[in-house]
Amino acid sequence: MPQSSSSGQALTGLGQGARTRAERLAALLDDRIRTRGLAPGEPVGTLESLRAETGLAYATVSEAVRLLRDRGVLEIRPGRGGGLFVAERGPVVRLRHTLLSVEEEPGTVADAIELRDHLEELIDVGAARHRTGRDVADLRGLLEQLRAAPDWAGFMRANWALHERIAAISPNAMARAVYTGTLGHLGAASSRFDDDAAATGYRAERYQVHADLVEAIAAGDEAAVRAAVARHNTTT
Repeated sequence: MPQSSSSGQALTGLGQGARTRAERLAALLDDRIRTRGLAPGEPVGTLESLRAETGLAYATVSEAVRLLRDRGVLEIRPGRGGGLFVAERGPVVRLRHTLLSVEEEPGTVADAIELRDHLEELIDVGAARHRTGRDVADLRGLLEQLRAAPDWAGFMRANWALHERIAAISPNAMARAVYTGTLGHLGAASSRFDDDAAATGYRAERYQVHADLVEAIAAGDEAAVRAAVARHNTTT
């Protein structure tokens, strides 16, 4: 797939930031699809063409494609003539694009925090009702990444990854779309702490809140989930 110019962003120069390279690539691919006005069923490329264009590792490109598939943006067609195609755009995908359209407005981060807090209980209770053994294992693995994060930026990346994985368990697709849209705004926001030493106490507190939330979801204990969400939202 050729690199885009005026019709969309080039998928290069991803650099470092609050989000992972896979998340940044997913955002750029989504932007390319929207700015080029690609219709459902139109080809976007292949894993190999994206890897060649970006110079990123195959695993990074695969993760970006998985994120867009899970968000209803891309369809993956296997076999001869297969590749990556624009998915049919249902109301959930249109809603996500509405969220993206307001990302530059003043107060977006504050709005995203307020909206996320209102949705947190709905998303997390849904996860507690529908989690599987695999889901729980994934959440505990992400929780360990949160605990072991070497710095504030890594801690925040692990935080957003954990919340996105919890949201993926919830069966409410509309709430999931709005919730993960708010995470995109928050993930791109500036860090709360410039000094890692100043963040130590806060990180310990936030880790324990998330540990309690994960274990409540694992146990399917809705009362404990609600209690953990209340602590989560009051210590943000």
